[in-house]
Order: sequence, then C-alpha cells, then structure tokens
Amino acid sequence: MPAMPPLPANDQLLDYVTSCALPTPWAQFTLHAFVEHSTGKEHLAMVLGDVKDGEPVLARVHSECLTGDVLFSQRCDCGAQLEGALQRIAEEGRGVLLYLRQEGRGIGLLNKIRAYRLQEAGADTVEANLQLGFHADARNYELCQPMLAHFGVRSLRLMTNNPRKIAALTRLGIDVADRVPLLVNRNAFNNSYLDTKQAKLGHMMTPATVAEPGAT
Repeated sequence: MPAMPPLPANDQLLDYVTSCALPTPWAQFTLHAFVEHSTGKEHLAMVLGDVKDGEPVLARVHSECLTGDVLFSQRCDCGAQLEGALQRIAEEGRGVLLYLRQEGRGIGLLNKIRAYRLQEAGADTVEANLQLGFHADARNYELCQPMLAHFGVRSLRLMTNNPRKIAALTRLGIDVADRVPLLVNRNAFNNSYLDTKQAKLGHMMTPATVAEPGAT
C-alpha cells in the first residue's frame, strides 16, 4: 500500500497517522487515521478507488453516533445512513466517507444520553440540547478541509439531508457540486426526531423530485 503524502504544511488542525485495509460487507476500503491537535480525538476516513482525478467524489461526512452506528439504536437514522453511504460508495467503486468524532451533534456521548432522558420526558431533540446548555447543533466541520485535501479531493457529491452541512463545507472552500439525498430507516421510534430535524434544523427529509417531461 503506497504511503500517503503529508498534510499541507500550513495545516495546524490535525495530523495524519497511518492507514490500513478495511474489508466490509460491501467493498474493501482503505481506512485512514488522523488525530486532532486541540482535542486529541481520532478521526477517520474511508476511501475507495481513485479520488484524485478532479471529478466530483461521492462522499459522506458522518458524525459519530455510537448508539446508532454500533448499538443499532432506532431512535435516529445515523446507523442506517452510515451503512447506506458505504453501500452507495461501494456500488460506485469510488468515494470517501469522513467519520468525525462529534457524538450527539457535538455534545458528547454522556450528554447525548442525558438528552435522550429529557426527550423521554417530553422534549424534542433540539429542546433537549438547549436545556442542557448546548447549541441545537454544536458540530464543527473545519477538519474536513485538510482531510479532503490530504486525498486530493476537490469537489463532492455529498450524501446528506442537512443544508447546514453543505453551507459549512462551502464556507471552508469545499466545492459541493451536488447533494445526494440519504433518506433511510424512518420508523416508529424516530419519526418525531426526523420531523423535528426537518422543522427546526431545516433538514430536507423528502426525496428529491424529478420533473415530468414537459412540466413547467
């Protein structure tokens, strides 16, 4: 496996550590590890195929959700989004998934569990974060720029329902050439959660529509 080039010399946010092969049910990805200077958190990138050719790359920026990604929680759609994104990248044979350690929209695992308890008492997902003293969404996407630059990725076809994520990446100078909806696993346990994300956070929770021929 060829060595990856170092991060840009002017980057002060994180260090590239190492990489390895990662076989999954869908494809064998290359898993890359980074460490963030300010927090010591480890962040990951899963890469498949040639992503340096300058063409927009199918990509997912996924924030860690231990309860959904690992423990199969049905309270959110995170685990299904992770699986669906990897499957789509595998089907295309080319893509990148950034896995950022930003549990609970940036509030951390223990506070997310506290937020779940507040939701069981009647708060929605936004109200619970606010009651705990956090922003509704405290994530920071600043790390995406040096991580993507490390792989020579210049433009994304981003799998997301979140317009704030698109806006944040665009402000960082990352070209989002297209948005690919990622609508998965709506169920009885997360229906209200998804409705709240749409109503209060602006998530686009309806499938993209294709105009009928001749429609105006």
